[in-house]
Amino acid sequence: MELVLHRAYFEEGTNGALFYSGKLLCHTIELPWNDNKRNISCIPEGVYEIEPRFSKRFKHHLILKDAKDRSFILFHPANDALKELQGCIAPVTYLSGIGKGVYSKNAMQKLLALLYQAKDRKEIILLTIKSPLTPEGGI
Repeated sequence: MELVLHRAYFEEGTNGALFYSGKLLCHTIELPWNDNKRNISCIPEGVYEIEPRFSKRFKHHLILKDAKDRSFILFHPANDALKELQGCIAPVTYLSGIGKGVYSKNAMQKLLALLYQAKDRKEIILLTIKSPLTPEGGI
């Protein structure tokens, strides 16, 4: 299974649109690009394996594997990237501004339902992150 995240970068944050099989699943919010610095930057564009995960803090969520020079990059609910994220990605139902969205928990549930089905089928789940202005990738 492959998900594709198209990003738009702004000084105040990063907005995205997450697709599966060419169909929009949800939008995303992230911190702005800041040279991949831990806790203050979104991660670089590229291809990442993701897996469902559970923790007391975030309950059911997703973790990205092998992010360059980073660890514990998660997909978890948040509605304001600057206030609630430290390098992670938050799915949102609607964008409400740069790095801001609404109904994040609803978008997370939709994403988890899809990914748990793929996991039950023993599929590897890949996330390709790219900029809409540079379809071949790269920042």
